[in-house]
Amino acid sequence: MTDSTRPMPQMSVTAPTHEPAVKIEGLTKRFGSKVAVNNLTMWVPRGSMFGFVGPNGAGKTTTLSMVTGLLRPDNGRIEVLGHDVWADPASAKARMGVLPDGMKTFDRLSGRELLHFCGMLHRLEQRTVKERTDGLLEALGLVESANTLVCDYSAGMTKKIGLACALIADPALLVLDEPFESVDPVSGQTIRAILRHFVEGGGTVVISSHVMELVESLCDSVAVIANGQLHAIGTIDDVCQGKSLQDRFVELVGGNANVGEGLTWLRKS
Repeated sequence: MTDSTRPMPQMSVTAPTHEPAVKIEGLTKRFGSKVAVNNLTMWVPRGSMFGFVGPNGAGKTTTLSMVTGLLRPDNGRIEVLGHDVWADPASAKARMGVLPDGMKTFDRLSGRELLHFCGMLHRLEQRTVKERTDGLLEALGLVESANTLVCDYSAGMTKKIGLACALIADPALLVLDEPFESVDPVSGQTIRAILRHFVEGGGTVVISSHVMELVESLCDSVAVIANGQLHAIGTIDDVCQGKSLQDRFVELVGGNANVGEGLTWLRKS
């Protein structure tokens, strides 16, 4: 829980002028006595690359799990492109592509088979599934391993095939939890280009990441969450206030300025 003696940072949470891609109002989730998400209200602008950042245990994954319909909230309301996630889950989920962190999948299928399976789940035509599967495998550098079982993929390859599964139905919203984790720099650059192309085409991307430099360079808007509460939200420039996102993040969530002072034995001279 947030220390009641510590003042909350000032921020502006203004509703967007256009219908948001994601609208969260009064979202709350408890696990026993632990409040993981505490009355969270925020909007994700449509057509944006939106970063969602916070320290470990901040409530990021719990929030995204509720947004994508994987975890039922205790209180609050979530809309995705105008569809209530819990009152009309089929319509909301049909508009989303999701890449959870630590994704579990049917890894006894090959990469090509897994993509085909995902396409059929979305009731795409066979021809469309094949075309999109071929295109995604090519774009993500997975052609040579297309017939390899996913259980034999490296961590980076597994992340890329997971992204392909999220993209195959051509969603309007992508929700990606640590999409660049374990991905090599070349593949990372490819994923960046794909995501930018997706946004340029009118899509919206929500990225949860611990890498502030990545979020600052890739996203145009960002929300900072800690202790299950929103500490800042807005454009990168508005949130950073002339500082790096890394420095602003530490300032907002609190950091230990005395790191290393008790470790004098590490000094070599």
